[in-house]
Amino acid sequence: MTKEASGDIVEIKTDKETLKGILLESYDPSVCLIKLDSGYNMGIEKSKIKSIKVTGKIKSSQFPEVEISKAKNLPEISIISTGGTISSRLDYKTGGVKWLMKPEQIFALAPRMMNIVKINKIESPFMIASENMSAENWIDLAKLVAKLLNEKENKGIIITHGTDTLHYTAAALSFMLKNLNKPVILTYAQRSTDRGSTDTSLNLTCSAYAALSNYAEVMLVGHASINDNFCYALKGTKVRKMHTSRRDTFRPINALPLIKIFEDGQIEGMAEDYNVRNEKKVIADTEFEEKIALIKYYPGANFDIIDFYKEKGYKGIVIEATGLGHVGTEEAKYNWLPSIKSAIDAGMTICFAPQTFYGRLDPYVYTPGRELLKAGVIYLSDILPETAYVKLGWVLGKTKNKDEIKKLMAENIAGEFNKTISEKAFLF
Repeated sequence: MTKEASGDIVEIKTDKETLKGILLESYDPSVCLIKLDSGYNMGIEKSKIKSIKVTGKIKSSQFPEVEISKAKNLPEISIISTGGTISSRLDYKTGGVKWLMKPEQIFALAPRMMNIVKINKIESPFMIASENMSAENWIDLAKLVAKLLNEKENKGIIITHGTDTLHYTAAALSFMLKNLNKPVILTYAQRSTDRGSTDTSLNLTCSAYAALSNYAEVMLVGHASINDNFCYALKGTKVRKMHTSRRDTFRPINALPLIKIFEDGQIEGMAEDYNVRNEKKVIADTEFEEKIALIKYYPGANFDIIDFYKEKGYKGIVIEATGLGHVGTEEAKYNWLPSIKSAIDAGMTICFAPQTFYGRLDPYVYTPGRELLKAGVIYLSDILPETAYVKLGWVLGKTKNKDEIKKLMAENIAGEFNKTISEKAFLF
């Protein structure tokens, strides 16, 4: 077992099974590490290996240089690459992924896209994993998107992004892009672009069609099922990542998809209420207060959580409340009501969002809800907690006036609230 090298395709036999995969560099000399076809890494104790056979080698050049379409008869769009799995390939030493050398290398796996649109520009303001995003990145992105949307030749914008916090970015752009005039598409991959099971190709192809649609919305486009059959376009303020690894991880919450998109370009509208293409000038409205928090209430949670944020000078908190909008009050070991009232009286904004995700809050059903409402808690109906967090930072970036904050938080600015919720929307 001395001739094998990282990147070799190997067949390993033990007493119990035969395993096939790609050999990875292991930091433990007693363990042989391979990447299985499923994409998961597996360690096998070398003492249990009966034989190991090299059956092939991974080619070093997985991503050739790609010539971007120059066809004059195709509609133009621009691409923004920000990082994430869709912009990465497997590192056979670590078993993880690393960035592609150039953003345009993605399109080697989506050649069909080159027959749909002409790529006007490819911008890459930053390349980071989505968990490392901050409001500064959202602001930079919103400004760049606004600039590109106001260029007449661009029919739409596609943003490639990591999955873990993609729904936060979608919400941020939904609030920050004022007078939206064309489609803004955020897309992703759950599997790196050099894997046979990658979702990059279908997601990019469907994104191209969505970018040419009549829907002037911030939309998240990706696999609608685990199969490579079609994609959904989901509203940026009503979407959430719901699975760690499935290709159809993003689901609409309290809403139906905006559109259904097939690889051949067929589009089926699924929502009646949407913004259409227009000639307005997009404005990047990007003020944002970063001194905010998103916390989840849980049984036995101590109210000193609120006291901590108050002492640290936080301007606002979104609390994922239980049920119709509750936290521990008089019957609980820790009564949150006095701390919440004290924080609000000191100038902090406290909002409740449903931790159930589906359904809406109602403070009038039970007495604790009415007491919390009287204390000044802002109940945010059916909004998603992540969307509430982003909206609160955006609102507090615009005003510190209590009445204005309450008014703006209750206003349906980017489709974050629904007047009615269809029964079909539950676990869609």
